[in-house]
Amino acid sequence: MMIKQLIVSLAALLVSLAIVFAPQTATKEEQTMDASGFDMGKLRVGKEVSGAYVQPGSVSPPAPDEVKATGFAYDEAKLTYELVWADEFDIPGAPDPERWGYDLGGSGWGNNELQFYTGEGNAWAEDGCLIIEARKEQRGNRAYTSARLVTRGKGDWLYGRFEIRAKMPRGLGTWPAIWMLPTDRVYGGWPASGEIDIMEHVGYDQGISHASVHTKAFNHVMGTQKSARTRLSDISEEFHTYILTWLPDKLLIAVDGEVYFTYEPGRYAAQPTFREWPFDRRHHLLLNIAFGGNWGGARGIDENVLPQRMLVDYVRVYQSPEIAALVKGE
Repeated sequence: MMIKQLIVSLAALLVSLAIVFAPQTATKEEQTMDASGFDMGKLRVGKEVSGAYVQPGSVSPPAPDEVKATGFAYDEAKLTYELVWADEFDIPGAPDPERWGYDLGGSGWGNNELQFYTGEGNAWAEDGCLIIEARKEQRGNRAYTSARLVTRGKGDWLYGRFEIRAKMPRGLGTWPAIWMLPTDRVYGGWPASGEIDIMEHVGYDQGISHASVHTKAFNHVMGTQKSARTRLSDISEEFHTYILTWLPDKLLIAVDGEVYFTYEPGRYAAQPTFREWPFDRRHHLLLNIAFGGNWGGARGIDENVLPQRMLVDYVRVYQSPEIAALVKGE
């Protein structure tokens, strides 16, 4: 009897050993990876730590005074707004010098743009609208002219609601924009101190309005910019109202009252700093038509479409007393 039990135990042991040392059947995933040329052994064995690895606890959190866009309590739906600045372009002739200045020259403007920006020659008020005109016209080292109007030093704001009613040009190579840049550049040169693009349109992508923000952490050079787009099939035939609502902790961009882009830095960083939110400093408005350039000319240009015009019915800036009080009490 004991011999029989011993034989049974030995048999069970041999079966167990056979299972342990038997060749394992590869999973479907492993078969697919093997067929693709992966060495499964090497894939699972690592001898060095990646240079991207960060030791937990080795990165210090930002100091409290460096954290931005947090701790603001308000009811967005109950905010009121008061008109603080406007241009209706009702007086024919040159744009109001009390409200507008110009960026001048043909440097390429950091984007390899082809136009030379002039002053009043390419911008004027007529029939209740501001007209910015891009032309095929030699000026300096450039074969094209246009205008870039700025409110810098004449209209600089921190937070508010910005409404610009405009009609865009069309044609391959055109690149109109309604946007904002920092007035004081407290956090450094572009993009550290920010950029807010309320509307951009490129002629090769007719009928698409783009909105975006650029910061040190998020910008197009790194391919990390935060942006959105919306279709406006009649963007060059009809006026549309482009709206930025700039609050202490987020930006909202809309067309004709419909918000299609929201930027909240808290979505991307638990404790945002200027890298994600440089928008706690004054910015000013810019209106322009570029021609060609890295984006506008990405699919070539057609100079035969020129001249082309951007028409602006009005620019209106509102600010909220509730937000002003909140920020003052900060």
